Amino acid sequence: MKRITYILPLFLLTTFFAGTAIAGGGEKMSDRKDIVTVAIEAGSFTTLAKALTVTGLVDALKGDGPFTVFAPTDAAFAKLPKGTLESLLEDKEALKKILLYHVVEGAVDSKAVTGLKSATTLSGDDVHISMKDGGVRINSANVTGADVAASNGVIHVIDAVLIPHTH
Repeated sequence: MKRITYILPLFLLTTFFAGTAIAGGGEKMSDRKDIVTVAIEAGSFTTLAKALTVTGLVDALKGDGPFTVFAPTDAAFAKLPKGTLESLLEDKEALKKILLYHVVEGAVDSKAVTGLKSATTLSGDDVHISMKDGGVRINSANVTGADVAASNGVIHVIDAVLIPHTH
């Protein structure tokens, strides 16, 4: 995989990870939990955790990284058209491509927002990055929580599932 050097713009310094401790400036990166553990412990990413398990991506996202993950909440998955999630859970390759479309190589925090229009994901497809009403959007998803630190990267919470365009 080629190293992605894009800086992703994300602005929110709060998170909807209720009950999840966010590592402060004095905490060492190695003291934090990995991306998958942080997401599971948050409690609002059970569908994402299930999809990662079905596709065999759990170990990859527990790896060294670093990664930036745009994590759709359970509510985001619930917005998919009826039957879509069930179909994807049966089509592991399609689901894997969609999940990899939510991950960028490198740990990119919200401080790096200036002027970036896109980033290449681990699926090989680009996401479009824009500002709207003072907030950051990844394609049509709003970033609702940013800079959730993990030992192997950073999580940014989004309110929709990102679907790559078919060519």
